[in-house]
Amino acid sequence: MWLTVPDLVEMLDEPVGRIHRLIQEHRLPATRRNGPLQVPAACIRDGEPMSEVRGTLLVLLDLGFTEDEAIDWLLGDDDALGTTPIDALRQGRKAEVRRVAQTQG
Repeated sequence: MWLTVPDLVEMLDEPVGRIHRLIQEHRLPATRRNGPLQVPAACIRDGEPMSEVRGTLLVLLDLGFTEDEAIDWLLGDDDALGTTPIDALRQGRKAEVRRVAQTQG
């Protein structure tokens, strides 16, 4: 599921400017490939952006991934993790996810 900026404004109870800042600071990954700017809903937990996403996203971007490629990796199945990286982050496996991410370059 994908969330647009208006969805995020409502869900996070933050102004539009703050949502855009969260995206610019890589606290939320975002894409425009399906039209309007959208964020994967899986990156929100308990009404807040998942803090674990930012560091993992930065690792991938530093390796040369585009934002869209990083999102695809976060949401796609990974054999080394036995699940999707975003689900592994939700399970508290941040160090393992980042180790696997570093091998993607």
